[in-house]
Amino acid sequence: MRLNPFDTSKINVGTTGRGRKAGGIGCVTIMIAAAGALFFGVDPMQTIGLVEGVQQQTGSTQTPQNEDEQAICTSNEYANETCAALTSLNETWARTFAEQGVEFRQPSLRFVTSQQFNTACGSASVGLGPFYCPANETIYIDTGFYDQLARMSGEGGDFARLYVVAHEFGHHIQTITGISGQIRSAQNANRSQANQLNVLMELQADCYAGVWAGKNRNLLERGDMREGLRAASAIGDDTLQRRAGQRANPESFTHGSSQQRQQALQLGLQGDDRACDRITQIG
Repeated sequence: MRLNPFDTSKINVGTTGRGRKAGGIGCVTIMIAAAGALFFGVDPMQTIGLVEGVQQQTGSTQTPQNEDEQAICTSNEYANETCAALTSLNETWARTFAEQGVEFRQPSLRFVTSQQFNTACGSASVGLGPFYCPANETIYIDTGFYDQLARMSGEGGDFARLYVVAHEFGHHIQTITGISGQIRSAQNANRSQANQLNVLMELQADCYAGVWAGKNRNLLERGDMREGLRAASAIGDDTLQRRAGQRANPESFTHGSSQQRQQALQLGLQGDDRACDRITQIG
């Protein structure tokens, strides 16, 4: 994808810094369990009540002050690419919200640079995948994950990585529009449907990732769609469960099957975010 260079005036970027040794299990531990289910085949049952747990936390963050955003974004190729994607995502969604007369808020991005660190959602540790914390509207990314994604999907191209960033940004869209709150309320009202409701939220985030790409179709390169779809397939619940030596169990899915994730991404590629809204219509 031919992204324009990042613009630090249009993004909020930092690192997790050195951090303190994490004590106890915070809600980010649960959030990261979701990332584990999403990317590494961890038992997805750990994600029940995920949204509720995260949004009820009010812990303090540990964000280093006076960081050089330019230096952070140019520290390596993946960071440069991620900052460029964040710039484009902010521009695209700000424009989309303005067209609909709705206020937009940018998320923050923190690159994971410490083994253990604290967030507004609780304690977390490196190596467990990208995640979004709604309590401080921040995306956390360990760029080392991208190499593992390439091994899992067989795709080393940039769009597979950009899909991950855009998916986490999709969770931010759900936070500022109130969709995640609606899902949380529905989960509280019907705990037996918690997994299925979480699937809807994850599929919508996939769809939102596709919307971003669809609205920037002029920047796409040959093979980008294949990279994205193969990445979506590689992190489907059924594929992850089979890779872990388990039988695919739809009742335990929390992020959707490979086919569902591909379909959600393709739906978003049409460039109409309103199509994604239909995924989480539960009333």
